[in-house]
Amino acid sequence: MSCGNFFFTILVTFSVALITYNIIISANSPLQQDLPGPSRSSSSSISVDPIIQMPLHRSRGKLGSSKRLFHTAVTASDSVYNTWQCRIMYYWFKKFQKEPNSGMGGFTRILHSGKPDKYMAEIPTFVAQPLPAGMDRGYIVLNRPWAFVQWLQQADIKEDYILMSEPDHIIVKPIPNLSTDGLGAAFPFFYIEPKKYESVLRKYFPENKGPITNIDPIGNSPVIVWKESLKKIAPTWMNVSLAMKKDPETDKAFGWVLEMYAYAVASALHGVGNILYKDFMIQPPWDKEIGKKFIIHYTYGCDYNMKGELTYGKIGEWRFDKRSYDTVPPPRNLTMPPAGVPESVVTLVRMVNEATANIPNWGE
Repeated sequence: MSCGNFFFTILVTFSVALITYNIIISANSPLQQDLPGPSRSSSSSISVDPIIQMPLHRSRGKLGSSKRLFHTAVTASDSVYNTWQCRIMYYWFKKFQKEPNSGMGGFTRILHSGKPDKYMAEIPTFVAQPLPAGMDRGYIVLNRPWAFVQWLQQADIKEDYILMSEPDHIIVKPIPNLSTDGLGAAFPFFYIEPKKYESVLRKYFPENKGPITNIDPIGNSPVIVWKESLKKIAPTWMNVSLAMKKDPETDKAFGWVLEMYAYAVASALHGVGNILYKDFMIQPPWDKEIGKKFIIHYTYGCDYNMKGELTYGKIGEWRFDKRSYDTVPPPRNLTMPPAGVPESVVTLVRMVNEATANIPNWGE
């Protein structure tokens, strides 16, 4: 090993250890309420991360660049459930990456299992370390912001923008760079309601940071954001997530969307607003048409009788639900839905079938 490589290894090891120290400290101490934006020293010319007190320089980057490619990043565990979804997601990413009007640059699966798996050659992958044992408090999603912190610090990301996506996303057409003027581009979720939970959110977004409406009704995905902004947001997102999970009132209020609220708060704390782009994705079976959408998010189960009528809440005579395949991948050539089922569901199953038919060694 050369001296240069040895020095780089030591530097990366030290950096990861430092961040691990930060998250352990943040998880075991209360979140500060009166943290400053600019430094309290009048002679200081730097801004301060509002959560972990990390000095940050405001680089303006390349916002004026004519070619604004974004890098797609997907966090995942090494479970069978996450893995088959990632394989399908990456299949469709490659299909549309080079199409006209695409802003899609590179792709990375951020694998937060801490060790490589057998799909490293199939899917470009960065191996991140999971949180220390017990720190996620049984909420594995908390590994997502920690994985992003590691990736942003250690990886050589060529593009100036990042699309944060998820394994259960299927790209249905080329995605352009929807962000502009320093704003992120994000999908608005009807169940992210900052105004409704203002009393809870003020623990993390104090009144001196502005009105609660500065917190956008978004999660971290799908979001296209300037890379330099995300480098500032990610450590704050991580620490706010840990603090929220530690607080019983917040944990009860937000449940399984807690980490989504944490990203929205972190983005607002850093003054990064978002264009709320409703056409970013659809969520079958509630959204019925593809229209101008770019992504199918198959988070909900799709249950229908043989007349093509939705039987949501009751297992249908025909169904597609990703949770049916938590320990084994879906088989090739799934049965297509009956006549009358909406375009969104038909397209979803057709695209799953095409991917599984063409991905080598499917089901192994």
